[in-house]
Amino acid sequence: MEPTAHVSKTALPGVGTRYDLNTDAGKHLSIVVHQDGRRILAFHDPEDDDNCMDAASLAPHEATALSKLLLPDPVAHLHQHLEIDLLTEHIPVTKRSPYVGRTLGSTQVRTRTGASIVAVLRRTDAFPSPTPDFRFALGDTLVVVGTREGVDAVAELITGG
Repeated sequence: MEPTAHVSKTALPGVGTRYDLNTDAGKHLSIVVHQDGRRILAFHDPEDDDNCMDAASLAPHEATALSKLLLPDPVAHLHQHLEIDLLTEHIPVTKRSPYVGRTLGSTQVRTRTGASIVAVLRRTDAFPSPTPDFRFALGDTLVVVGTREGVDAVAELITGG
């Protein structure tokens, strides 16, 4: 279990609120949150709280940007080794396609390419999550999700290219 930091809070009438944190490394940090949204980030002498060693004024949008940098990402470790770019493309079923009138299952798209047909658009209708027995028709548009290579392989397969 990670240690928790102690933050003290002090009301500053007519100004806002001051938050103080003493770090494990012995630094004294304070943030004054002004009533107008500005923040002042300051470092104090740990021996003399009144001695401000350095300070930076942050506009609300800067404070928001800083807070995003300081917040730990609870799922960051899941993405460290995973650099997969998925994309979505629309692939038409033309008269050249060997799959006009055939079923989704007969394409074996996922097995052959690693990409998935997640929907079929037909005139003014949409068929999300088509089942293996869904039959393609001339003019259908397939919504395909996968890697660049997988989507390109589906396009080649479906268009007969």
